[in-house]
Amino acid sequence: MDLTPDSRSELLQLARSSLRAAVEGRELILTPPSATDLLQPAGCFVSLHERESHRLRGCIGRLEASGPLWQIVRETAANVLDDPRFVEQRVTVSDLPNLNIEVSVISPLAPTSSCTSFDLLNDGIYLTCGDRTGCFLPQVARETGWSREQLLDRLCTEKLGIDPRAWRRGDAKLMRFTTLIVGPEPV
Repeated sequence: MDLTPDSRSELLQLARSSLRAAVEGRELILTPPSATDLLQPAGCFVSLHERESHRLRGCIGRLEASGPLWQIVRETAANVLDDPRFVEQRVTVSDLPNLNIEVSVISPLAPTSSCTSFDLLNDGIYLTCGDRTGCFLPQVARETGWSREQLLDRLCTEKLGIDPRAWRRGDAKLMRFTTLIVGPEPV
């Protein structure tokens, strides 16, 4: 999926408004946008980082294209406050001026021939091991410099909560996806 510059701007404004309303505890009433690219179904992730340190403050998303992009962004931006990793350090109104927001629009998931068959710098990965699942956006490999094996090991421990080498088991399945990154921009 590609988005026009106006649609990218509108998507970020929608994410900002939704986040701000959620932090302030108020309802946000929105009408569907007129841009047809924002009406197409797509999954997305919304990430919050501190501007100066780039420290993550929340990242929540949906891989599946379960509704129009604008609606998924609205819901996901509000839900980023519920990232379980940050319940003790919830984002507050006073935090907003120091945060950047980024939207990652997700392509449809594609199967891989093996767990290491993905483009390390351009593909996001979604791993299934037994009844556990987890994903990393493509930004994770770019920001950390991890190898494929390190990325899969960390995905197992950090997202699936299992042995780091579980991805090597015969029942492990990997799907890949790409992202269209919109932002980051100040909240």
